[in-house]
Amino acid sequence: MPVIDFRFRPNTPETITGIATSNMFKAACAAIGFERRKPQPLEDIVAGLAARGVTRCVITGRDSETTYGSPSNNGSVLAFVRAYPELFTGFWGVDPHKGMAAVRELRHAVAELGMRGAAIDPYLAHLRPDEARYYPVYAACCDLGIPVVVTTAPPPQVPGAVMGYTDPRHVDVVARDFPDLRIVMSHGGYPFVNEAIFACLRNANVYMDCSEYELAPMADAYVQAMNTLIPDKVVFASAHPFIEQADALDIYASMPLSAEVREKVMYRNALRVLGETA
Repeated sequence: MPVIDFRFRPNTPETITGIATSNMFKAACAAIGFERRKPQPLEDIVAGLAARGVTRCVITGRDSETTYGSPSNNGSVLAFVRAYPELFTGFWGVDPHKGMAAVRELRHAVAELGMRGAAIDPYLAHLRPDEARYYPVYAACCDLGIPVVVTTAPPPQVPGAVMGYTDPRHVDVVARDFPDLRIVMSHGGYPFVNEAIFACLRNANVYMDCSEYELAPMADAYVQAMNTLIPDKVVFASAHPFIEQADALDIYASMPLSAEVREKVMYRNALRVLGETA
């Protein structure tokens, strides 16, 4: 069975160094032992994906320049996609504080650079996802016909970030206001597990991944929901390199999912979000 990983960043030396030394994640990396993550040349990373049966990876960009002073990593996303366009699908990171300049940049990235979606990090922007400054971004996504990935779980020890910025109930509001917008809540809205499940159940346009939290307390509710309430609304994501992709795949292989649900979660639901068919 082919696999699409909906949150993956190649662990090149530049990526590992950039994450470990960033203003946002330096303390978080120390807390989770990120120094154990080993960098690899891009060619070796691609070979590893093939060996694991991963046929596509979504790479989400990040722009938190206004709040943290760190430059956008969208340039690296573009470089990865250009190096392996059949394997990597790029989502452009958006800083909502940049206003219409960010919207114009997103439109250019999709129309001229081949990006396939947008990515936002409300907890890094210090804004709820239903805050008005995001709405021009959502409108542009609808106009362009692209999905948006919304990060909905803050890592530990990120300066200035609070859990309230990631509550799935705010995504529920966005889904109401933009019913044509395909939304993926990344990291399962943890620790708001039931709220995330219900946001997916309530809204035809809301999906989620559970990356990083599949083994956390309350995570059994994710598995139960995949098998019952929302089998069409969960996509596999590893959050590599914060989590090794091989380890994430092992976790999903051990989940008590039916064969039909497993195929949806690991592959077919992602195609739907991307607007594709098998």
